[in-house]
Amino acid sequence: MSTEPDPETLDWRSVCPISSGLDVLGDKWSLLIVRDLISHGTRTYSEFLESPERVSTNILAARLRFLASVGIIERVNPSAAARNNAYRLTDRGQALRPVLEELGRWSQVHLKALHAEIVNIV
Repeated sequence: MSTEPDPETLDWRSVCPISSGLDVLGDKWSLLIVRDLISHGTRTYSEFLESPERVSTNILAARLRFLASVGIIERVNPSAAARNNAYRLTDRGQALRPVLEELGRWSQVHLKALHAEIVNIV
């Protein structure tokens, strides 16, 4: 059973836009799914599972369902089974690109002393 909130009944913590954004994207898996879709264009369920962060199958399935339900991602072929489908970003999801790029730049500058192996992005 999924622990993901239904977007229709999402319990918004406040009217603050940062808090509201975190209500939708505040876990690491959502942003890593978006990252992979920005990097690769489309990804299948199996390809997401190959990510070095090692998301579990139940969490991946729940996050994909939730991100689709809030309009951040969509299945390439909506009539095909979820497991045999590829996912892509919607316009709403594509709008997250500059957010992730800035997070990457911030991490490179401010986390390098804590994580010396962190890679540089352009």
